[in-house]
Order: sequence, then structure tokens, then C-alpha cells
Amino acid sequence: MLNLQHRIDLLVQLGAFILANTPEWQEAKARAHAANAWFIPQFTDLASNAIATQFLSRPVLEAIATEYAVPDLPVSPKTVGLVMAGNIPMVGFHDWLCVYLAGHNARVKLSSRDSILLSFLIAKLNEWDSSDQGTTEFADLLKGCDAYIATGSDNSARYFEYYFNKYPHIIRRNRTSVAIMDGSETKAELDLLADDTHLYFGLGCRNVTKLYVPKDYNFESMLDSMRKYGYFFDHSKYKNNYDYQLALHLLNNQYYMTNGSVLLSENQALYSPISQLNYEFYEEKTAVEELLKNNQGVQCVVGHGHTAFGQAQCPEWKDYADGIDTMTFLVTL
Repeated sequence: MLNLQHRIDLLVQLGAFILANTPEWQEAKARAHAANAWFIPQFTDLASNAIATQFLSRPVLEAIATEYAVPDLPVSPKTVGLVMAGNIPMVGFHDWLCVYLAGHNARVKLSSRDSILLSFLIAKLNEWDSSDQGTTEFADLLKGCDAYIATGSDNSARYFEYYFNKYPHIIRRNRTSVAIMDGSETKAELDLLADDTHLYFGLGCRNVTKLYVPKDYNFESMLDSMRKYGYFFDHSKYKNNYDYQLALHLLNNQYYMTNGSVLLSENQALYSPISQLNYEFYEEKTAVEELLKNNQGVQCVVGHGHTAFGQAQCPEWKDYADGIDTMTFLVTL
């Protein structure tokens, strides 16, 4: 097991490698796109560069290590099983990073939708320092681990609870994000809201899928701001989803609004399908905030007085998924 400073040095080197965008990293990203059409180059670059700048800088890593009193070498390193999602590029990287920085070993079950990028980066760590080999392994079955962190749907979470309930665990379920509009948003803020709703095709748990708007809200400016993602219509999978949802609205004689590439539909559901954004009218903003306060399905609330517009998909280290402090869980195993 490498000592803490050595681990930090390797992680900083990994961040620099990502930002250098070498031909071999470009080739790995191209293979990831070929395997999963949703991982278009600009979104994979966005995710990987955010990882490099937000998580893999030396000041951040050293500050986290100090705050959580990570030992130079763990007295009794554990093997932590990680079940990763694959909805957006390297969505499970932060879980792996926490395990690695804490000094434990990771046994990782990758999603079939995102099986290339993380495995490539781990191979680079092993290439740079052979003594790092064995700290991370990839497996289809996660038997014999000391603890587990599993991310999946509400349905798969029931199975995770059954299999992992005898061990220390963090189990994550379906989550999504919402925005509370008050009608005073500027053009710049609406442009940023378009990022919150559209980045990664809206597939992330931090993507806004539901809008709460005041009575008589005018959607025209919002739809206009979202036109910058009109190029989604050139993406066959996205267009197929749009055509399908549009057909459902037409068949059901259901009111909708569109700018030609995204549908706005009045719907109380938090989760909206790809290419659709749900909205609901409210009378009192405080009532909406109270309603959302303890909603276990909400990851992030965007709006004035909440997460700033455009920041939903820019989490910092301690913006832990589901609000569960992963580092505390790991350093106290």
C-alpha cells in the first residue's frame, strides 16, 4: 500500500494527464463513445476535465486528507466493493477516488455503459507505479468485500440492500434535480439553466428534470435560451426519444410547448423522459421549498437562494451524492 503523499502525487499526475489530452487519452474517449453513443466527445471532455480540476488538484486533495485526518498508512486497509452507474461519463469516479485516498482497496463492478474510461485511467496509475497494482481491481462479482458502495435504480437498490445488509454500506437510489423559477431570472441565468437541463442529455442525477414556475409564467425566453442545444436533434438516439414523446403528446391530445428540440410538459412527476422537461405551477415559493426539503428523490435544487443557475453539474468534492459523506464512511470503517 502506498503512503498518503505518494497516493496524492499519483492523483495529481492523473489530473495533469487528463488535462494534457494526449493522443492515447483521446483514443480511450473515442472508444468510450463508440461503445455508448450518449458519451459524445464534448460531454466526456466536460466530465473528465471537471474531475481533473475539481478533484485532482493538489490543494484540494491535501485539504480533504487533512480535514478527514486520513492516516499516512491505514492500520487495517479494507476492500470496498463499488457498484458503479453508467448514466454519464465516469459518474463513479468520485467513489473510487474516496476509497483510494482513504487508503483502502477498491473492487469495482463497472457499468456496461461506462466500462472503458476508468479502467484506462487505473491502468495508467499502474503503469506509472507498479506498486500501485492491486489497490484497484475490476470484477463482475463483488464477493468477499468488507464494505460496499452501490449506485443504481430504486429497483436495484432493493437487491443491494438484500445482499449487502450484513456489511457497512452506502446504497444510492434514483435521484434527480429541480429548479424553482420566480420570474425574475435574467437572460444569462436562463442560458445557464439550459446547461442544468441539457448537459449529458439530461441523464445525470444533478440534471434539472422538473421546473416549478409561478402562475402565468412566460416560457418564451426559456425556450429561446435552450436553442443552443438544438444540435441534439442531430443525435439519432435523442431525436428518437423526442419523436416518441411528441407522438405521445399528440395521441393523448396533451398540451405541450417546444422549441423544436425539447418538450415542455405540465406534469407533477419529478422525473422526465429524455428530451422532455416537466413543469408545475405554484402559488407560494416557500410552500414548494418546504415540499422539496425532505424529498429523498431530489439531489439538487437550482434557483435564487439555492444552487446557482449553471452549477447543478459542477459539484465540488463535498457535494456528496444523496448527501451521505463518503469520506467519513470510509475513514471510520
